[in-house]
Amino acid sequence: MKDRNEIKKAQRIVVKVGTSTLNHTAGRLNIHRIECLVRQIADLANQDKDILLVTSGAVGAGLSRMKIKKRPDNIPDKQALAAIGQGILMHIYEKLFGEYGQTVAQVLLTKENSVRYSQYINSRNALLALLQMHVIPIINENDVVAIDQLKIGDNDTLSATVASIVDADALVLLTDIDGLYTANPQKVPDAQLIDKISEITPEIEDIAGSAGTTLGTGGMFTKIQAAKIAVNSGVTMVIANGSRENVLPDIFAGKSVGTIFPAREAHLKQRKRWIAFGKRIAGSIVVDHGCEDALIKHGSSILAAGITTFEGDFPAGSTVRVLSTDSQEIARGIINYDTESLKKIIGHNTRDFASLLAGKVYDEVIHRDNMVLMV
Repeated sequence: MKDRNEIKKAQRIVVKVGTSTLNHTAGRLNIHRIECLVRQIADLANQDKDILLVTSGAVGAGLSRMKIKKRPDNIPDKQALAAIGQGILMHIYEKLFGEYGQTVAQVLLTKENSVRYSQYINSRNALLALLQMHVIPIINENDVVAIDQLKIGDNDTLSATVASIVDADALVLLTDIDGLYTANPQKVPDAQLIDKISEITPEIEDIAGSAGTTLGTGGMFTKIQAAKIAVNSGVTMVIANGSRENVLPDIFAGKSVGTIFPAREAHLKQRKRWIAFGKRIAGSIVVDHGCEDALIKHGSSILAAGITTFEGDFPAGSTVRVLSTDSQEIARGIINYDTESLKKIIGHNTRDFASLLAGKVYDEVIHRDNMVLMV
């Protein structure tokens, strides 16, 4: 299969390891599995590949050390356990990678590091500098200080964002299931593993559902959202079972392991990736069929006359989703107007703006240079 053969050429790889892979069902760290994965990652690095590891498990490690069985619901307790667990987890990684001659570095990120373009570029430069030094960055969200407004939310999204930031060739999400099935295999015994997903449709999102594990924060749904970021950033993504023997060597040998999401051929420019996947989404606008057609076929800007409605309360300069009339996301872009102004001009021609608005007037609601197609 072409896509499986192509992944053999991957030079820069992001590997994300989920809590369910790192921990026993009782909540304590699965040291044997961590050591197996470290050995596989170290061997990839020995092949002169750039490897970045996004790891869950800080809260789980804190739970284990404090002998607490259930993940807490409140943020202060989660942050406290993450503070305890991050040091434990990093110590284990440093010791194990050191045994295989690899140097590692801890990198803690929050959404703020990607929302501001200057911080997005700083994060990119720091990660690339580590790779240039042949160091393996070990990345996690900074749960200790992040609040809901600054949280990326889950490590699936974090790993896809990191893959986008560093121009990775491949992203592997290791979890406790073999990949995406046609239905939930825990409920439907004859559900079939899907080998390849070329397009993420609403039907694929419906199959993914939303359930996660008791120790983790995400489920298959977050992995599909991560796939959207990855493939649109030119990154091939694979979902596979982290407990499978030699899972990483087999994936990068081109074997049929897990579910593969082939990258789109056209890579987005750095600033366009930031618009689409770095900035926080503040709301959405819905466009009519004519505007949708102009966007997709001609790369046009969005004018007020083509907008039918919108959702959210956002200032000018926010990033919003652009939806079709049947709610499919077709683009993301930086909007020139706040919600109050948008209410006044929606459906109107540009020539009417001067009589409807005070202050600076833009011809376009979203200019084509500040927009990224998602279809």
